[in-house]
Amino acid sequence: MRVPVRSALRSLWDAARPGKRWLRRIPAAVEIARSASVARLGSLGAQGLTFSQKALGAGDPSPSGHEMAVRSWTKCVPSLRLLGAVIRVLGSVIPCIWRGKYFSSGNVPAQNNRVTPMQRHLMYKIKSTGPITVAEYMKEVLTNPAKGYYVHHDMLGEKGDFITSPEISQIFGELIGIWFISEWIAAGKSAAFQLVELGPGRGTLTGDILRVFSQLGSVLKNCDISIHLVEVSQKLSEIQALTLTEEKIPLERNAESLVYMKGVSKSGIPISWYRNLQDVPKGYSFYLAHEFFDVLPVHKFQKTPQGWREVFIDIDPQISDKLRFVLAPCSTPAEAFIQQDETRDHIEVCPDAGVIIQELSQRIALTGGAALIADYGHDGTKTDTFRGFCGHKLHDVLTAPGTADLTADVDFRYLRKMAQEKVASLGPVEQKTFLKNMGIDVRLKVLLDKSDDPSMRQQLLQGYDMLMNPKKMGERFNFFALLPHQRLHGGNHQVNAQQTKPSASPVAGFDELTWR
Repeated sequence: MRVPVRSALRSLWDAARPGKRWLRRIPAAVEIARSASVARLGSLGAQGLTFSQKALGAGDPSPSGHEMAVRSWTKCVPSLRLLGAVIRVLGSVIPCIWRGKYFSSGNVPAQNNRVTPMQRHLMYKIKSTGPITVAEYMKEVLTNPAKGYYVHHDMLGEKGDFITSPEISQIFGELIGIWFISEWIAAGKSAAFQLVELGPGRGTLTGDILRVFSQLGSVLKNCDISIHLVEVSQKLSEIQALTLTEEKIPLERNAESLVYMKGVSKSGIPISWYRNLQDVPKGYSFYLAHEFFDVLPVHKFQKTPQGWREVFIDIDPQISDKLRFVLAPCSTPAEAFIQQDETRDHIEVCPDAGVIIQELSQRIALTGGAALIADYGHDGTKTDTFRGFCGHKLHDVLTAPGTADLTADVDFRYLRKMAQEKVASLGPVEQKTFLKNMGIDVRLKVLLDKSDDPSMRQQLLQGYDMLMNPKKMGERFNFFALLPHQRLHGGNHQVNAQQTKPSASPVAGFDELTWR
């Protein structure tokens, strides 16, 4: 049985996950050239697209409507006891931090069919060159320099369109900071490292991590640390500067410089801003991508009796100011991105994510470090996840483009394949499992014991529930890590016949800590 696209999308929205974050998109190294067949699409008048109920996960018995393959490790590891002590130490030096309300307090405006400036731009583009891919649509709507959503909207927080974990609770960022310290210790305590965040939002997460670094200065003593932020939004980079340095930082005057802003954190750590990951200096680095990959543009495909066909966006011939989905009448170049072993009948592929993972993998393999990715996604099991968010609510992706955030779930199986075995990968592990393994319960108890303010205690408990509740963020977000192969195999130490090769220490978050 097949259903019209709008009914199908409504079914998808009902099952879709709430909450979102923001993109600071890295321009892709891969651009799909428009072929003659794409231009021909407009004249052929492709039929309106429908999705099968199977493609939407109908009949799936799992609570979310989709099955997710999750790898987790639950060992009790004595070598990680140090982190338990670190969590407790934080309780005595870092107080509760008020994050405010994380649900919108205002009335969410009703969706309307008004033609936005972005929609006029898109319709002109379609009339000129023919229907556009979903990837091109996402790229224009989100990052167009003149009309893009991320260029002109303050999308984060209570008054924005979505909320992120760092904005909900300080504990989230603190545990991420401890994860990086754990990996730094496990890898041999290098004399220096870079912390690189892709899409830092308001800078809240980096700020929480820096606070942990500062309070654990005795552990990190004699280590030269620098912060490198990859951000394409000038507006957000200014907010990040205020968050991290408490100063307004001017742009670099040298137009040829790869760094467009420089500053120093409140704790004295240098911070640099870049527009592309490729511009960040190579060296021993820890990479962080929190709710970053889910907003990179995706190509959508549906399997038909004639083979794979790409999903495009066109103008509805019946309603001149309305957009609709259509299927390409023939093959398109982007089909080259479909994996040969693909078994689903509707898929979303993000070439940009593959390019970034390959860059991260190459850097980690050559210079060491690790990458930690936190996002909502799946392990190659889901089909149609493309959706929008406006005012903390689901929004029709084709209605009033430019006024809502667009996103698609991350395919972690695809990311793992794109690493091409240059590095080891762990996960995806559900957020509730990762945070529990990192000691969120211990940290929460410490903060509650230190706080006598009822409102602060309530906020801590609400934040914990939002992060850990399976029906909220607990099972909807996942953690995924990239590590050098030697990190999981005891390193490259020289041993003789009488010596035993040292075993690798477990990876925090992906292995359960022992609290003794």
